[in-house]
Amino acid sequence: MTSYSSQTADVPRADGPPDRRGAPEASPERPASGGVPAAPMVEAHGLTKRFGSFVAVDGVSFTIAKGESFGFLGPNGAGKTSTMRMVSCISPISDGTLRVLGMDPATDGAAIRARMGICPQEDSLDLELTVMDNLMIYGRYFDLPRKVIRRRAEQLLEFAQLTERANDRVDPLSGGMKRRLTIARALISDPDLLILDEPTTGLDPQARHLLWDRLYRLKLEGVTLIITTHYMDEAEQLCDRLVVMDRGRFAAEGSPRQLIEQHSTKEVVELRFLPGAHEEVALALAGLAERHEVLPDRLLLYTDEGDATLAEVHAQGFTPQSTLVRRSTLEDVFLRLTGRTLVD
Repeated sequence: MTSYSSQTADVPRADGPPDRRGAPEASPERPASGGVPAAPMVEAHGLTKRFGSFVAVDGVSFTIAKGESFGFLGPNGAGKTSTMRMVSCISPISDGTLRVLGMDPATDGAAIRARMGICPQEDSLDLELTVMDNLMIYGRYFDLPRKVIRRRAEQLLEFAQLTERANDRVDPLSGGMKRRLTIARALISDPDLLILDEPTTGLDPQARHLLWDRLYRLKLEGVTLIITTHYMDEAEQLCDRLVVMDRGRFAAEGSPRQLIEQHSTKEVVELRFLPGAHEEVALALAGLAERHEVLPDRLLLYTDEGDATLAEVHAQGFTPQSTLVRRSTLEDVFLRLTGRTLVD
C-alpha cells in the first residue's frame, strides 16, 4: 500500500500550505534538513498532579523528541492517565513545568490541541453514522474546508484499510475496524503529536498486528506517538523509549532492550514441580541463578545461560514436571519493578 505521506503531500491546509508530512517546513519544532535539532515535542520537569491530599503524579521529568514513539507503562493507579491528561491539555498541572509543542498548556491549550490527535481508550464514534461521515463531521471541529476533509478522509480510510466500508454504518463493524477508524479520525487534522491510550485493548491477535503495522507506518512518517498500554509485547514492538510508572513516580526509563538488560537477565528458566514443592526446590537451587522467584504454580530462575542452568537442575537430581527456557521480556522487568500484587 502507498504510504500515507505520499498520498497526503498535496492536501492543502485550511490556510493554504501543504500537509507537513508531505513537505516538511523549517520551524523550531520541524527544522529543515541540516538545521538546528528539533526542540522536544513534550518537555516536563517536576511534573506533579494532586487531587486534594492525594498525589497522583509525583514530580516526574521527561522529554519526548520529534518523531519518537514514547510509552508509559504501569499498573492501574500508577499515574499514567493523570500524566496523559496533563499532556493532552485536559487537566491543569499542580506543580512543575510542562511544555507541549513548545507551548504552555495553561495559556495555549487550544493551540496545542489543534496540533494534537487523541485516540482514547474507549471508542467514541457515532455508531449511527457511516464511516465516512464520522471523519467528515470530526474534521469540521478543526475548521477545515469540506473539500480538504473529504480528501484526507479518503486517504486515511485507505491507510486504515477501511475504504470498502466508507458508506457502512459504524455500529456493525468489528472491534478492530472501529479501532482503526478511531485512529484515522485522530489523524484528520494532520497532527504533529498523536496520543494513544490502550490502542489495542480487547482486539484479537490479527487485529492487533494490523494496528501495530499502521502505527509503525505513522512513526516512519515522522508522527510523534505517546502510547499507554498494558501489553508488554506491544510496548516492545512500538516504543523507542518508555517509562515504567509506579505510585506516581518513574521506576525506570529507557528503551525496551535497555530496561531488560538493566533489570533482568538474558534468559529465564521456568520449572514446574508438584504443588507445594517450589519453595523447597528454590532453596536447593538458589546458587544456580542470579535471582529466583517462587510463584504458586512454578519456579523462575533468572540466568544468562538458560540451557546450562537447566542441565545443572537435572544434574542435581531434580526432575520438573515441565520446563521452559525463554528470553527475558519487558514483562519480567515490569513485574520486578511494580510487583505481582493486583492493584485496583
